[in-house]
Amino acid sequence: MGTPMSEAATQVLVPAAALVGIGFALLQWLIVSRVKVADAFDADNGYKDRLIEEEQEEEDGVDNLEAVIKCAEIQNAISVGATSFLFTEYKYLSLFMGAFAANIFLFLSSVKGFSTEPQPCTYSPGSICKPAVANAAFSTLAFLLGALTSILSGFLGMKIATYANARTTLEARKSVGMAFVIAFRSGAVMGFLLAANGLLVLYVSINLFGLYYGDDWEGLYESITGYGLGGSSMALFGRVGGGIYTKAADVGADLVGKVEKNIPEDDPRNPAVIADNVGDNVGDIAGMGSDLFGSYAESSCAALFVASISSFGVSHNFSAMSYPLIVSAMGIVVCLVTTLFATDFIEIKSVREIEPSLKRQLLISTVLMTVGIAMVSFLALPSEFTLFDFGTHKVVKNWHLFFCVAIGLWAGFVIGYTTEYYTSNAYSPVQDVADSCRTGAATNVIFGLALGYKSVIVPIFAIAFAIYTSFSLAAMYGIAMAALGMLSTIATSLAIDAYGPISDNAGGIAEMAGMSYSIRERTDALDAAGNTTAAIGKGFAIGSAALVSLALFGAFVSRAGLGAVDVLTPKVFIGLIVGAMLPYWFSAMTMKSVGRAALKMVEEVRRQFDTIPGLMEGRAKPDYANCVKISTDASLREMVPPGALVMLTPLIAGTLFGVETLAGVLAGSLVSGVQVAISASNTGGAWDNAKKYIEAGASDHAKSLGPKGSDPHKAAVIGDTIGDPLKDTSGPSLNILIKLMAVESLVFAPFFAAHGGLLFKLF
Repeated sequence: MGTPMSEAATQVLVPAAALVGIGFALLQWLIVSRVKVADAFDADNGYKDRLIEEEQEEEDGVDNLEAVIKCAEIQNAISVGATSFLFTEYKYLSLFMGAFAANIFLFLSSVKGFSTEPQPCTYSPGSICKPAVANAAFSTLAFLLGALTSILSGFLGMKIATYANARTTLEARKSVGMAFVIAFRSGAVMGFLLAANGLLVLYVSINLFGLYYGDDWEGLYESITGYGLGGSSMALFGRVGGGIYTKAADVGADLVGKVEKNIPEDDPRNPAVIADNVGDNVGDIAGMGSDLFGSYAESSCAALFVASISSFGVSHNFSAMSYPLIVSAMGIVVCLVTTLFATDFIEIKSVREIEPSLKRQLLISTVLMTVGIAMVSFLALPSEFTLFDFGTHKVVKNWHLFFCVAIGLWAGFVIGYTTEYYTSNAYSPVQDVADSCRTGAATNVIFGLALGYKSVIVPIFAIAFAIYTSFSLAAMYGIAMAALGMLSTIATSLAIDAYGPISDNAGGIAEMAGMSYSIRERTDALDAAGNTTAAIGKGFAIGSAALVSLALFGAFVSRAGLGAVDVLTPKVFIGLIVGAMLPYWFSAMTMKSVGRAALKMVEEVRRQFDTIPGLMEGRAKPDYANCVKISTDASLREMVPPGALVMLTPLIAGTLFGVETLAGVLAGSLVSGVQVAISASNTGGAWDNAKKYIEAGASDHAKSLGPKGSDPHKAAVIGDTIGDPLKDTSGPSLNILIKLMAVESLVFAPFFAAHGGLLFKLF
């Protein structure tokens, strides 16, 4: 049965929306660049960029041209450090990318003994599909495209963040509203570039691959799953490497600077301060960008693969088949309108309006997207169709799919608001954690852990409801579309998320440039809101990862030829219990990596304070470069073992123990990984904002716990330091673990089904 939307309309609308997204991102970048950068000649160093604000209005005569020039120097140091680290990281990752791509080709080609002859189709008996070698080659190419797009997403995000941080600082001289708009526009550049690039590359890949595959849509969309694998592979190393970098510097800077020397967080006397600000960009921006791109790519690939073996694929209905891409295209348009509410329609006039404005972005985008989903569901889908459901066919109506996507979208909204409640210092949970600092660090840690565990409850119920409803309505395709629904407003989610590290950097630059206390107050307010929104972004990433992983798990079970997965069989149960252990093993590795790197950083910062005469008095400059080198070396070295654990587990489990045991591993890691990831991220976010609550002293209760340097404040800093690797390294990386293992298993499923279970065959 046909659809109201023609194939020609689909072929135009999807790339058009992607190009509009890229154009909007460039427009935001042009507006940000109006905070002028002028070339100024320096006798010692030649030409260099210096930031000069358009209006040289000085506040209370405190911030002169010297502070503005200092901003430019600090921005340049952060940008150079971040770029240098990412180039080094990507150099190592390119070696891994080549080696893993070769493995994909060899494993998948060997399924049919490297045959170049056409083969019978798996899901359409009687039809002939392309040879296994061709599928292997195109899967490998899709993997490389996904990896490169992921790297590009992270790198572009980092460049705009390091471009915008000092500009946000300068705008804070005028008003908190102008600083907010610059930070948010900069985040929007990253959000729209990532969403649009991901959609455009996937769309172009499908069309180019289609030139070879022709009517073999089963082979076409099976090979496209490599795109999601490439995206998440790079995201894993980006998240882990960037997370280790940023937290080694952050922990070192906090423990020595704040606790031992009692100096402000971003004091220029602290040797680790540049490394800390670089870390915000390589971890929270580049790593997070790659992570959410991976989620988007995998949910799209899962939906496309499941649809290709259903009536869409059999009848070659391109518009219905492209429904996941059309939903993403509508998301870009909706997010464009939503962004205008933050930047143009509603002006921020006071510090109190920052967090409500960011929360409003979530609400507006969710409401508008619900209307958008209804439109595309009735335009792109037939009124009735059948979906593959583990060997049977399920009859589904187009409004069923509308509910699946909408439920995923609203589940993400619930997770976002729940995360905000547990991590914002505007509410009682974080205020209780701050209050517990009265009696020292131990009670702070106890309260923080309890908060994290409790914060899991509502998101898990939201995810469970989304899974049950979407599966009941449209089987595994429904779950894949619910995941895509949660990510459909990814441009807005990323803008909100990237806003946080940009504001954090802006505050650090204001402190290091010696700007007035009132400006630092404004940047601190921007940063505190950013901490909460970063936690919301992580909540979205983890929730969508759960749905994506389940959809990929269902696709794997179908592709591996398993009719059902029985947890009572020994082969499955051993996989289940081992899979449930993996998030703990992975977390232990990443936490210890941060600990080892932080140990070296603490020793180096102490050494500099002890051996550089006049450093504490501000008469001498610290050796920032040595701290940057410690973070860089540690992160590049320490990211390999956790990455290897995730990448090798499916290969070992599938090859040695077979598809049933691997199915158990995937289910176990999904169930335990989601819980650990949510609790870790929210615990760390709560500790961070409890510390900021005391530092801000905005209420009588907060003033009674302060000021900075008081015993409760020192206890809060210790809690924040413990939480740093939880919220920025282990927690966010776990959602990649569960997605990556699932998509890797799907890509290698033909090999595991044909040759897996070597140990069970021997004994």
